[in-house]
Amino acid sequence: MSKTNTGCFFEDYTIGEVIRHAVPRTVSGGERALYHALFPARHALYSSDEFARSCGLNGAPIDDIAGFHLVFGKTVPDISLNAVANLGYAEGRFLLPIQSGDTLSASSEVIGLKQNSNGKSGVLWVRTTGWNQHGDAVISYVRWVMVRKNNLDLPAPETVIPELAKALTADQLTIPAGLDFSDYDFTLAGEPHRASDYEIGEKIDHVDGVTIEEAEHMIATRLWQNTAKVHFDATNRPDGRRLIYGGHVISMARALSFNGLANAQMIAGINAGAHANPCFAGDTIRAWSEVLDIAPTSAPGVAAIRLRMVATTTNSFALKGDDGKYLPGVLLDLDYWALIPE
Repeated sequence: MSKTNTGCFFEDYTIGEVIRHAVPRTVSGGERALYHALFPARHALYSSDEFARSCGLNGAPIDDIAGFHLVFGKTVPDISLNAVANLGYAEGRFLLPIQSGDTLSASSEVIGLKQNSNGKSGVLWVRTTGWNQHGDAVISYVRWVMVRKNNLDLPAPETVIPELAKALTADQLTIPAGLDFSDYDFTLAGEPHRASDYEIGEKIDHVDGVTIEEAEHMIATRLWQNTAKVHFDATNRPDGRRLIYGGHVISMARALSFNGLANAQMIAGINAGAHANPCFAGDTIRAWSEVLDIAPTSAPGVAAIRLRMVATTTNSFALKGDDGKYLPGVLLDLDYWALIPE
């Protein structure tokens, strides 16, 4: 009997099943240091314990997207080891800051299944929750992924497509306990812009670009213990290319967004997200953001700003063609809420 794990295929999932994912991970300062080495991440609240304390926190948490990757990585052996592509996200909530010393684990509930018309794969929806060592939920999100089918002769399961909120409202966001931007130091943060300086509909070109290197994306993906074959095994795709983990693109775009959104400090929610086109080593990632909404919060001096962040290989704000499909240069379209001085 084989003792190795070939991963789950589309036909192995059933609606309502809950999967506890293996290998809890204790977070250390090493994650932050390596994250900041791999991406040009410079948001002050994640870089400085003293800056974070001046904003009412106990110290600098790990970057929210890094925490997302850590939880995501736990799920890969059970959810997307045999994935064709990770397709999108919804209802993402950042519930507690993740601090050095926290131990993270994860579980996922299957909430949707739909076999593709070719009968060779299907789309799987899961709601994943990341937990700390105290049993507190730190992150929750829905994602959907296209997974290969192993036994093509098995009939398609009953189609279940979950109803998902198009966006979180500002009052659904969880504000970290104690967060206070009343005495926010704009000089140390790097830019003077507060929520009232932005306008709904405004588009911000983040100017800089980063060319993806093969070694760096594999180091980053291993950091999150993401074992999806398409990211490492060049024989796994017909074109012989390793697919860049979509989260790597998210982190790169978020880091690039510092130029123009340095004070959008904490990510509080992910409303929607799509990996519009595949990314490969050699691609140069650029980013722009559109302001979708601005809202007050109950925390002193803190506002919420809703942003559409787009990662692209072009210098254009163009997103979709006349046919409504994403243009070839668009890699990521992510709709999220961040916390910013009001």
